[in-house]
Amino acid sequence: MKPNETIEALATLVHEERERLARLWAKRLREELYELDLPGRDLRAPLRRMLDELARLLTDRPDDVLSLWPEVVRPHGAFRYDQRFEPEDLVREFKALEEVLLRVYTRRHGGELEPEVAEFITELVGEANASAQASYARVLRTEEVRFREAAVMESILYHMDVGILLAEEDGSVSFATPPVSRLIGVPMRSVVGARAVNSLVPVLAQVKAHHPSGESFRVTDMPFMRAIKERGPVRGVMMVVERPGGGEAWLEMSATPIWEEGGELAGVIQTLTDRTEAATKAKELMNAHDELRRLQGRLLQRTRAQALGQLASGAAHALNNFLNVLRLRITLLRREFKPEHLDALDRTVGQIGELVARLQEFNVQRTEEVLSDVSLDNAVRESMELARGELERGEHPVTLELHLGDPGAIRADAGFLRELVVSLLLAARDRMEQGGRLELTTQADGTERLVLRIQDQGRPYTVEELSRMFDPLNREAGAPQAALQLAVLRAQVQRWGGELTVENAQGGKGGVFVVRLPRARAAHEEEAHAEAQLTGPRRFQQTRRVLVVDDDMDNARMLAEVLGDEGYDVQVAQSAEVALQLWERRRYDAALLDALMPDISGWELARELRKRTPEALLAIVTGMDVRGQNRANLALVDAVFRKPIDVGALDDFLSQSDTHSAEAVPSTPPAGPEGVGPDGLTH
Repeated sequence: MKPNETIEALATLVHEERERLARLWAKRLREELYELDLPGRDLRAPLRRMLDELARLLTDRPDDVLSLWPEVVRPHGAFRYDQRFEPEDLVREFKALEEVLLRVYTRRHGGELEPEVAEFITELVGEANASAQASYARVLRTEEVRFREAAVMESILYHMDVGILLAEEDGSVSFATPPVSRLIGVPMRSVVGARAVNSLVPVLAQVKAHHPSGESFRVTDMPFMRAIKERGPVRGVMMVVERPGGGEAWLEMSATPIWEEGGELAGVIQTLTDRTEAATKAKELMNAHDELRRLQGRLLQRTRAQALGQLASGAAHALNNFLNVLRLRITLLRREFKPEHLDALDRTVGQIGELVARLQEFNVQRTEEVLSDVSLDNAVRESMELARGELERGEHPVTLELHLGDPGAIRADAGFLRELVVSLLLAARDRMEQGGRLELTTQADGTERLVLRIQDQGRPYTVEELSRMFDPLNREAGAPQAALQLAVLRAQVQRWGGELTVENAQGGKGGVFVVRLPRARAAHEEEAHAEAQLTGPRRFQQTRRVLVVDDDMDNARMLAEVLGDEGYDVQVAQSAEVALQLWERRRYDAALLDALMPDISGWELARELRKRTPEALLAIVTGMDVRGQNRANLALVDAVFRKPIDVGALDDFLSQSDTHSAEAVPSTPPAGPEGVGPDGLTH
């Protein structure tokens, strides 16, 4: 038979015998896998859909059916993974399809089976099987990474006083941290692993749980039950319970749904926090659970050391933001309550601070750089060779097109620079599922900076994607780890005095990663200028007006409230753009700048403010480790404060004045026990 006759014969068979094929395939599959025919479950439905697509392709696209049908079948592998199928079960499933097609064809043609038809059926089913297996393996690898990350995150959660419950979609509680039992007042052993509607009823009755209004608290009032029903987050639910030894405890609870990549609800995370001491004033303490949850599933590492390093950096940042809110809230509460009631809470701050310090030690090794003058073009060529094998393998390879302009050298660590370029190449590759071309361009941007552009042929970015591209806690990026990886890369570029941005290509033809770094000569001159700034005294006026810039409004508002009580006139800005507008409208004596912000970094903002007002006091406020930060950046500011902030040290810093004489002001203002001066050293 000719090829077109073979395809036509098979198309006729699938069209006319489609229902029979689906029935026999389901029956054969049930025999192979010992599947039960449960009421309400249609085993034929997914099989019938694949046969429908096969019939359509055989008729409409006969020449491309061998390449198109496997793409149609690909999601079936992930579907079977969700149904707890084993890889061998997939093999049996497609083997059963091959047997059914051959059997029905033979019976339809009076016992005859042409070799061409048999060979075509075998090849068609084999390609589909390989495609489904690849999809299954990809989901399996992703789940293995998630399991390792969950183990590390669980060890962190056990050190916290926030209780955490994990609930499944059916309302059963699958996990509870020890603080849950302590907060509620009874062990949760009987609740974990059981449906909440049955197991939680006696627990709530035993502790006499009720709403602040006095109404009895029911299981259906639990935030995780409401989140499952409403398919959305539930915040700030208060529950009052009676302690076994007497007295009441006020618990604040929140729940956040967890969504699979396909949009299906996977479960709910619920937190419980003791609000007995400040039930109406400390809701900000709930920020931690959201940030920690977003950290899960963001880390895809090639080695265990890299995974630990990035986990430490991201987890430390999230926890330090939480600690900052906690420390500032304690400062306000001390003015209204007796200090002894808050000693235990303050000790908790110290314990979590020690945990953060240990976590950050994982990432210290990545900041040990050896800076030298590195040719940008040579670094790009070396990176291209390192990544070529990964880019060109698979069904849809990616090719590279170079436009190197020999712009010169930059001041950087050669190894880290190659790692950075390779990571950007792979990130751009991931945007082109069907393969394509990457264009790498190097050029000079004036006399001071060199530019590397990596342009892909993927779809254009949306405005929302561009705004959150470098958010390390962004769970809506394409791959779970993509935003965190880009945030780490941008931080590395900023340490070298440059910037990493992303934009859409002209004409909407893909996206572009843009790396701008100082020319080597310009970098040396900038460091010399930084030395001059460090040695020369800066005249400070008496500080009254302070601008606080932080994209986290909880941190910004509470810091402003604390400083306002100290007598300062404080204004808050949530972005660098707003900060610059406010700075132009009135005179400020000082600015406290968050290091990591979505639009531009605090270091870049400090550079702009320093140009406008050289005599102003500028300080960076950050939860990140600043070791390895570019010396020229450090020279832009007068101090660096680590979160949680020591308010006394901050007040000492802001209260500097030149009312007596300029010589009385030290060139490196003291930043207190948690501050870091422009020399990069902790004071």
